[in-house]
Amino acid sequence: MQANLETLERLERKLSVAVPMAEIDTEIESRLKRLTRTVKMPGFRPGKVPFKVVAQQYGPQVRQEVLGDTLQKSFGEAVQSQNLRVAGYPRFDANPPADNATEFQYTATFEVYPEVVVGDIAQSTVTRVGLDITETDVDKTIDIMRKQRVSYATVDRAAQNDDRVTMDYKGTIDGVAFDGGTAEGQTVVLGQGRFLPDFEKQLPGMKTGEQKSFELKFPDDYAGKEVAGKTAVFAVTVKEVAEPKLPEVDAEFAKALGVADGDIAKMRAEVRGNLEREVKGRIKARVKESVMDTLLAATKLDVPKSLIDMEIERLRESARRDLAMRGIPVKEDMPLPNDLFEKQAERRVSLGLILAEVVRSQGLQAKPDQVRAAVEEAAQSYERPQEVVKWMYSSRERLQEFESLVLEDNVVGWVLSKAKVEDKALGFDELMGGAA
Repeated sequence: MQANLETLERLERKLSVAVPMAEIDTEIESRLKRLTRTVKMPGFRPGKVPFKVVAQQYGPQVRQEVLGDTLQKSFGEAVQSQNLRVAGYPRFDANPPADNATEFQYTATFEVYPEVVVGDIAQSTVTRVGLDITETDVDKTIDIMRKQRVSYATVDRAAQNDDRVTMDYKGTIDGVAFDGGTAEGQTVVLGQGRFLPDFEKQLPGMKTGEQKSFELKFPDDYAGKEVAGKTAVFAVTVKEVAEPKLPEVDAEFAKALGVADGDIAKMRAEVRGNLEREVKGRIKARVKESVMDTLLAATKLDVPKSLIDMEIERLRESARRDLAMRGIPVKEDMPLPNDLFEKQAERRVSLGLILAEVVRSQGLQAKPDQVRAAVEEAAQSYERPQEVVKWMYSSRERLQEFESLVLEDNVVGWVLSKAKVEDKALGFDELMGGAA
């Protein structure tokens, strides 16, 4: 076998390979001979079919199989001999050899993995955020949980913010009703922004039984294309006004949150514990993001386009699954352009290459005790932690997820030990995004 390597671009290579036809013909003959021992053909006893008959019947198929196997095997040997790390899938260009050919020739075009040299991060700054949970934060979280369990009581007064209004309405454009413009018994909680602002602002001040008509211009970019930019007239009748009733923080509320004996102190302790775990996770994610940004900024590398394309496809499929889980039908031919995912894909591939090099060069592989600690920590949020730990360890695939998390933690720790660290205290609402 002869192999010639060309460099086309920074990471693109072209490998030209020639394999003697004598080797291929020998393998074809060997396979046909093996076939004569088992092949069944009309008029012959099993194992007694003449070689020429078998060759005539199965020769072209066997030849094709041997050529394919030869291509794969010789390519693997050539890549290994050239010390190449192939990224993505090669593109093969091969023509069936002529009957009198002495060689089987083909070319393979592919990309190779780049050499990754992690940049000097000693002068880089990583932001490490922090937050100490206070009793006020616990109170805020409990208030959110109360709002999640809100009930409503009918009132005989004008509607105001936070009230739940039940109404009938009918919309027309040029006197004609349109799809989606009519409803009976529709409810809306004022102030939550579920309806168009120009519609919802008409409801405060209305009482049960009151009617009102008003004009509303749909935004030009409204999702309903048939009414976008048009002006409709809505007739609204309020059927009920109900005010919110939040549950008291008492024994019944504690029981509803899973505290069997209704002890409020226990409930607060559990809320604090859950909050601390949530805060720890969010802080960890913020710090990790800062570390990854630092590594990307410090390390310059060429990223194989083939790996980016593969990652784009993974992200596209993930987006389709996510949409389907949200109840949004997604057709196979629904366009999800590459540019929607390209930046994210390039970032993920780049980080994957950089992290792999940091782990290799700094010996940051995940140790069994680290993985165990990560699994046990995750299991603490369940009712029966030990059963969850056993379940995690029963699947290699599930365990690999924790090994990946430990690797990332090890890299974060290494970067924090090398770079400049800027500690930044965050407020509760800033970290939690306004919600616990």
